[in-house]
Amino acid sequence: MKYDCLIIDDEKLLADSTAEYFNLFGVKTAVCYGAFECRRFLEEHTAGLLLLDINLGDGSGFALCKELRERTGIPILFISARTSDDDQIMAFHIGGDDYVQKPYSLGVLLAKVKAVLKRIKPEEAAGYSDGRLLVDVPGRRVEVGGRPVKLTAREFKLLVCLVEAAGRVVPKQELFEKVWEDRFTGDGTLNVHIRRIREAIEPDPGKPEYVRTVWGEGYQFVKRDDGQA
Repeated sequence: MKYDCLIIDDEKLLADSTAEYFNLFGVKTAVCYGAFECRRFLEEHTAGLLLLDINLGDGSGFALCKELRERTGIPILFISARTSDDDQIMAFHIGGDDYVQKPYSLGVLLAKVKAVLKRIKPEEAAGYSDGRLLVDVPGRRVEVGGRPVKLTAREFKLLVCLVEAAGRVVPKQELFEKVWEDRFTGDGTLNVHIRRIREAIEPDPGKPEYVRTVWGEGYQFVKRDDGQA
């Protein structure tokens, strides 16, 4: 079964009330109270995004996030009462997409979740496969030679944006607005994400075949049968 949101939190009362509120407003939500339960749940179901607590009764949300990032780019929003900068930095470093402090406003959290779900829905129609590289958008996975590769949710979104515009040079400004929803994102941030994508999918990241730089303009995704390798 497919859910919009999965909450992983051992504070059962808070998790249940959050799920009840989300379901009331049309966001189909399920709850797991620990890491083990989450693993079992995702073996049988899918979710559009995860709301993940850091402190779980049977493990660490950080460890679970790192584990999930090995096989999926699903958006992960951390929810935690921990307020230190180090915790927030760690959350983003290991692949988290947002960090929401407890106690949170149900209305604000719902708005964040709906915004993420709205952004990822247009990606469902996209995809690419050439026998070597697979970009499975509905499944939110990328494979090279049949083996899954690790991309963060942001890197996956950037790759999908380029794949959807295959053959067209996508200006940096367009990528900033579509992927970061911020026209003022710096070139350095974009360059780092492009480099990580190349390291994950290119036969030779130093001589990219799929994601090419068009100097002074932007980036272009080239299908393997297009252009020269």
